[in-house]
Amino acid sequence: MTKRMLGLFIVAGAGMLCSTWALADAKSDKGVAATIGDKPVTLEELDVKILKGNMKLAQQLYDARKAALDELILEKALGDESKAAGTTTDQLMKKKIQEKVTPPTDAEVEAYFNANQGRMQGKPLTEMAPQIKSMLSSQKEADVKGKLLTELKSKANVKVMLEVPRIEVAVGPTDPSKGPKDARVTVIEFSDFQCPFCSRGAATFKQIHEVYGDKVRIVFREFPLGMHQRAQPAAEAAECANEQGKFWEYHDKLFGNQQKLADEDFNKYAEEVGLNVEQFKACYSTGKFKADVQKDVAEGSKAGVTGTPAFFVNGRFVSGAQPLETFKTMIDEELSR
Repeated sequence: MTKRMLGLFIVAGAGMLCSTWALADAKSDKGVAATIGDKPVTLEELDVKILKGNMKLAQQLYDARKAALDELILEKALGDESKAAGTTTDQLMKKKIQEKVTPPTDAEVEAYFNANQGRMQGKPLTEMAPQIKSMLSSQKEADVKGKLLTELKSKANVKVMLEVPRIEVAVGPTDPSKGPKDARVTVIEFSDFQCPFCSRGAATFKQIHEVYGDKVRIVFREFPLGMHQRAQPAAEAAECANEQGKFWEYHDKLFGNQQKLADEDFNKYAEEVGLNVEQFKACYSTGKFKADVQKDVAEGSKAGVTGTPAFFVNGRFVSGAQPLETFKTMIDEELSR
């Protein structure tokens, strides 16, 4: 099964799960799915059993519920206005959005292109411009819709009780991080230095730090995948660099040279970032941080990580190399709490 097919299967599965729960809610006796003798098995127990340790599915389910809830809020909030205008709520919503959305400028397209070189696959601006314009247009529409929804919620005195799924992920005293420990938002990444998608995640990490500064703490956790033979050694080398206070410089070297992860390359990068090379070699050759790396993997797996990169924004799961906009939405929500 390809990754694309697997992704479609998971999404479809989440959709079927939602439908199953809805039917069960309607037919079960006050939320009871079954009885074992005189002991009930509740729908809540089933939910916990299914979602425990599967943050990806939990987040998909939440996203689906939130999207449906937002649509219902819009329909109900705009119902009277659409009737008065002799149109549907959907048409009225589109009109309100179109009135406030301005087309992306050439300067905006070029700025996005320059800031996201890692996603351009080496293609020139002229080739990527149409795709970027389409993406920026969709983003602007989503932003306007979000603001309109916020305004309507406020006017209609809407109270949303739908809770975001979260899981507590610990941060150790020596885990590489940027930003204050008491920042209101902590973004934790589990990553693999040999994973090509993780290099995109590293670029997004930099953008988050540039945009939010000390408002957000970013933390790196090791998660070398078994399929990548040099990922574990690279993780250990990075931890040896961290011991000398040069983790992020070494981190950038590894992600910038993913095809060159031999032991001699590690020594070369140590010299280039200004480490005490002999101390680095002694650290790496003895496997000093092997157990620490595997501890990261164990804790990531416990939190539901199955692939890289994987992120937790104040405990909210984000799967894969998502663009900055995905993180901005979640970070802004957390900052406004």
